Amino acid sequence: MQTAITYWPVTLALLLAAITVLPSFHSIGPTEVGLVMKRFGWKKLSDDNPLAFHGEAGYQSGLLMPGLRWRFWLLFGVRKFPWVQVPAGEIGVVIAQVGQPLPIGAKSAVYKNQFANFTDLKTFMDLKGQKGVQRPVLPPGSLVPMHPVAFLVVTKNQVYGLPVSSEIKMAGQKTGKLTPMQFGLQAEQLNLVRIEPLAKEKDRGIVDMVGIVTTYEGDPLPSGDIASRLGGFADMAKMEKSTATDLEIIESLLGNKNNLHNNYQDFQAFLDNGGKIGLQHDPLLYGAYALNPFLVKVELSPMVVVKQGEVAVIKAYVGLATQDTSGADFKFGSLVRPGHRGIWQEPLRTGKYPINPRCYEAELVPTAILTLNWADTVSAAHNLDAQLKQIIAKSSEGFVFAIDLQVQIHVPDTKAPRVISMVGTMKNLVNEVLQAAVGNHFRDKLQSMPAIRFIETRQHVQEEAFSHIREQLEQYQVETKGVYIQDVVLPAELVSVLTQREIAHQEIETFKKQRFAQEERIAMEHSKGTADIQSELARSKVGVDIKSNNAAARKAEGEGEAAYIRDTGFAKGAEVEAVGLARAKGFEAQVKALGPNATALVNTVTQLAESKTRFVPDVMVSGGNGGGLDGLAATLMRFLQSHQAE
Repeated sequence: MQTAITYWPVTLALLLAAITVLPSFHSIGPTEVGLVMKRFGWKKLSDDNPLAFHGEAGYQSGLLMPGLRWRFWLLFGVRKFPWVQVPAGEIGVVIAQVGQPLPIGAKSAVYKNQFANFTDLKTFMDLKGQKGVQRPVLPPGSLVPMHPVAFLVVTKNQVYGLPVSSEIKMAGQKTGKLTPMQFGLQAEQLNLVRIEPLAKEKDRGIVDMVGIVTTYEGDPLPSGDIASRLGGFADMAKMEKSTATDLEIIESLLGNKNNLHNNYQDFQAFLDNGGKIGLQHDPLLYGAYALNPFLVKVELSPMVVVKQGEVAVIKAYVGLATQDTSGADFKFGSLVRPGHRGIWQEPLRTGKYPINPRCYEAELVPTAILTLNWADTVSAAHNLDAQLKQIIAKSSEGFVFAIDLQVQIHVPDTKAPRVISMVGTMKNLVNEVLQAAVGNHFRDKLQSMPAIRFIETRQHVQEEAFSHIREQLEQYQVETKGVYIQDVVLPAELVSVLTQREIAHQEIETFKKQRFAQEERIAMEHSKGTADIQSELARSKVGVDIKSNNAAARKAEGEGEAAYIRDTGFAKGAEVEAVGLARAKGFEAQVKALGPNATALVNTVTQLAESKTRFVPDVMVSGGNGGGLDGLAATLMRFLQSHQAE
């Protein structure tokens, strides 16, 4: 009994110690912090801060870090909170519940580099950090032990921290947990802002995009400005004075100064460099950006793409004051150098340009030959003739025509800014200028002439239309390359008359063709008969040739023989003449010697002897005074007479 009494105080002391000490130990997990609540104290908290920095009762500024920690449970309560974790692809918006109050009109707290990621509460307070939305956000993948009362961190799926505002507390109690909605944010706003190409659904093409930025904080814009550009346009004025070319100014102007504030991610640097509230001149290019949704809004907009065969005329709504460079002769608006407000005198050529469409409007102007159809078809290349319809006109007799027309025009690239200055847009040029010039011309022309004449002189009407439209468009510095009447839809009554006339004409032509066919048939028969007797004609021709050749041969032979006879006769005549003269001389000598009768007899006998003719009769009768000689002479004479008779 004595022993039990002796150990009772020890047991009681141990029990009291266990009751007092053990609850005072707190195991803080590796990704947790312990928020300490002092139950009572001599000092009171100020009305504008929920944390105790000097031993006041309430939430303490110091946190219990991971591990086994001790706080006397009768004096302090400990509540565990997870570290702030920002998932990949998301951001964490930091809202301070402690610090200096924001100045009037301010929407976010001034940020200092010493604040880092807001894990050092003492530094934040010592450097007079401000309450409210903090300008930087926690990037994806952040895992930080932040004070759950000093800072709330809003992420897409979870709100970290312990709100002290009664309104936020009540909203959390109604929904069961805090969400971005209680802070005026949509869950999608807490994702990284991604600028990337956009896929078209219709033609599965790709559209290059830029991010158009609007900021919700900063000094107000200067009077007359609609967008903020860091440093204004003083650099443009400086480039003009240094005789920079238009292309160099455009290159500098379409660049950006986003490097000065890390693409609006360092919002404090944006403000420090003179960034103004509202629409921003410089867009965001491709990338993913951690932007504070309380301070920055981004809208996607297509890049300006200038294809081959077109230019972009820029209408600038920001920049230096308008200074007209078009000259006194140009009465249709004004042209300015790049960097000034107005229509730039230098268009943009083939390329892709990250232009803010709220600061600059790009009017695409085709510089290739442009075909416009006054018909039911539409040119898919440009779609400028979508509102053009068939030209309806009436002839002098009252026939109503529908005319399909095609007009080809050309806008020189160097004159494109002047054309846009005069007409505003290419659609205006087509729908307002060309529509009136073309339609009225054909209506007036057709109404002044009979329908048949219009049809018969279609080519002439087309040429007149070309001259008329060319004169009209030259006033707008647009070239006309061609005017073509594609089709003429005739009224039914006129079609019937023309059809009957054409049938009659075709019948006449048919008769002509038939007559021509008969003539051809006759010619064919003649050719066929000629072909049939061709062989006989050939033989006849050959026979004629042979006879001609024979006659020629005989003629040549006769001529040769005649020549021979003639020459031979001449020779023989000469011979005979010579022989005769010789014989005559011989006969004369013989006559002198023998007498005439004896001479004749001697020569006769000589000739007979040479001819080997028998002349001595078998019976010789002689008588008379001549005797035998007379008889011989008589016989000779008879022989000669017989040969002459032969």
